[in-house]
Amino acid sequence: MEAGKEEREVIIYTDGACSGNPGPGGWAALLRYGEHERVLTGGAVRTTNNRMELTAVIEALRALKRPSKAVVYSDSAYVVNAFRQGWLKRWAENGWRKRDGGPVENRDLWEALLRETEKHAIRWEKVRGHADDALNNRVDQLAVSSMAAYRRRSDPSRRSRT
Repeated sequence: MEAGKEEREVIIYTDGACSGNPGPGGWAALLRYGEHERVLTGGAVRTTNNRMELTAVIEALRALKRPSKAVVYSDSAYVVNAFRQGWLKRWAENGWRKRDGGPVENRDLWEALLRETEKHAIRWEKVRGHADDALNNRVDQLAVSSMAAYRRRSDPSRRSRT
């Protein structure tokens, strides 16, 4: 391989936060391209933690401009195990039904995530939440901050508080 031509992995950390299930929620993604960094955040007034976790990963992968190699770090077993243990593939093959025959929750987001993952070479890494991983802690705080903004939007009594 020529010098400077090797493809670097994009480092992605994601997290979601929710106040109540359903309730106001926020998500965050931190993308690192070598020395460059990009932060994405968002949320919803009425959502669930699992939807915020999925949205964070989808939005991070959508932000990649071209097919990339990426390693996604998440403290969500819900997201990581879907890939590591083959759940997502089985769900899609079974018409988006779980083993017990019931529908897969958050199918819309799982389908969107599946489309995004097909564009990239991704390695999934589960990190322990609230541990000594500085980037995981940082993205957790970004998600909580985003959730707080959406909580204020959904609760008129909180809008006037600073």
